[in-house]
Amino acid sequence: MSSPYQVFVTALPDVCPTAPHRMVFTADADGRCEVFTWDGAAGRARQVTDSPGGTFHRAIDAAGHVWWFEEDPAGRGRWWFQHFDGGPRLPGLPGAPLGQPRGLAVTTDGVTAAAFRQGRDTAVLVGRRGRVPREVVRTGRACRLGGISADGALIALASSADDADAVTVHTRDGRLVAELPGVGRPGGRLWCQGFSPRPGHTELLLVRDLGDRYAPATWAPDSGLRTHSWCTFDTEITARWCPESRTVLVRQDRHGRSLLHRVDLDARRRTVVPTPVGSLLDAAPRSGGAVDCLWTDTAHPPVLRRTPKTAHPSSPADAEPLLLPPSGPSTVVPGRHTDRWTPVGAGRVHSLLSLPQAEGDAPPPAVFLVHGGPADHDRDAYDATVHSLVASGYAVARVNYRGSTGYGPHWRRDFTAGVGHTQVEDLTAVRADLVSAGLVAGDACALWGVSWGAYLVLLALGTRPGLWQAGVAVKPVADWVAAHRATTPALRALDVKLFGGGPDEVPERYAASSPITYAAKVSAPLLVVGATHDDKCPPGQIRAYLDALAAAGVPHDALWLDTGHDGYDGAAHVAVLRRALRFLRDRLPDPAHRAIGRPPAPTGGLRSR
Repeated sequence: MSSPYQVFVTALPDVCPTAPHRMVFTADADGRCEVFTWDGAAGRARQVTDSPGGTFHRAIDAAGHVWWFEEDPAGRGRWWFQHFDGGPRLPGLPGAPLGQPRGLAVTTDGVTAAAFRQGRDTAVLVGRRGRVPREVVRTGRACRLGGISADGALIALASSADDADAVTVHTRDGRLVAELPGVGRPGGRLWCQGFSPRPGHTELLLVRDLGDRYAPATWAPDSGLRTHSWCTFDTEITARWCPESRTVLVRQDRHGRSLLHRVDLDARRRTVVPTPVGSLLDAAPRSGGAVDCLWTDTAHPPVLRRTPKTAHPSSPADAEPLLLPPSGPSTVVPGRHTDRWTPVGAGRVHSLLSLPQAEGDAPPPAVFLVHGGPADHDRDAYDATVHSLVASGYAVARVNYRGSTGYGPHWRRDFTAGVGHTQVEDLTAVRADLVSAGLVAGDACALWGVSWGAYLVLLALGTRPGLWQAGVAVKPVADWVAAHRATTPALRALDVKLFGGGPDEVPERYAASSPITYAAKVSAPLLVVGATHDDKCPPGQIRAYLDALAAAGVPHDALWLDTGHDGYDGAAHVAVLRRALRFLRDRLPDPAHRAIGRPPAPTGGLRSR
């Protein structure tokens, strides 16, 4: 194993309930995401896992045991554990069948609940560490473990926020106690946030979509479901219980940045928790009123911070670092980073614009990084791809098109021009705005996206072929019908919601939004990256799209990864980054030559797959 963590922490640590100085976290280790422990009293880190494909899922229990999920390339595996100080690695739930992880929770007295995706089913197992568990719930729905009560008596399962049983509560022997609906009422969608950690307080925390705002909600066996509509937010929120009271820490995503609020449910009082401007990738309340958060902005990689000293911080220096220090050298992304708001018919599209250091009068070539989702958004947060592109002389635009979160329910639900086409309209409007303002070069604009973002890249290249000079699509949806038939049940349900039915019911809608329909119209050089174990954007429909490009004589390149859709192996990410940067350098005018007004270097030939 490599010794102490290498670059930066990738997630907020889990803290041992009985020994807060003991934490477990994930961080970069020689290009892979792995699990580490941190002993704050001794100031010592220890690497726990060393998997060829990386490790992401982890936990720590009250007895000081570290848990992690070891999986194969298809994402199936089992939970293991080891004492915080080291020793043998042992199966956490021996005898449990292989499955994909859907959550783990351990009570202070050692009751363990774990959810697994097994084929089309979700199974919940309950047991104790190192002992054979028993299956208590099996359902054909795609669910995750929403939490276990402090006494271990109740288990929450969360499915889609839109479902008639968005959250279900079961006893430890599997008996159904409550079904909490996400549809069929004015409030609509419902998200599970976990049980109160306080002994003797069996209360489940939720977030409800009120139609035009969001609010915290709670459920308890004696009082049922209550929505705290006195405390609403205009954009998406997540929430966590504070450990010592009936108070909730709310993290709000708003306009590409994060806000933090403390909500006292008994006093009906809401206060702002001061944080530096930027994004909180995670935030957790600790004992004594402290708040730990994983903070970042576009110019700075993530760093762990504690509640700030000042009442109104404006910079990272105003917050106290945690005992867990950054491991690598300080990194600052070069260039100028600003916001851009582009008017469209439905409002204003917000973009995060990063410009290289000015070296001449000519506007730089631009890469539009298109985020996935669609229910996600680009944040004012560090992105290694942005860093690499800006350092190479490109401008980078990250566009929060309609469908993005962080701009209110109406913006998230707006697909006026049809699935994909609405988002392409917004990308096109932002491109025109930046070109007319002289901020980017109109003859050197590329698109680069992953997953749903890669789908939009393909759709934009096929429906607006004259506007883009290159495209990079990593693990895209390329054919909606083929993808729908081969993907996961949860994504099939999302397709039905987006299109208003399945491909047999509304085939014209699927065809109109499928990139394969427009493959022959693509004119820009295109790099397509697929993954052989991808169950979300399956490889078969990508191969069919590549065949359509070849049949039409469209120049393209292809790269295949031996991974799934979501991976923790940094080597695969680095391989894609390097290949894409070489691809753009060959296909777009060289940034350095444009900056000083010289003609671009000649481009090499583009080979087909």
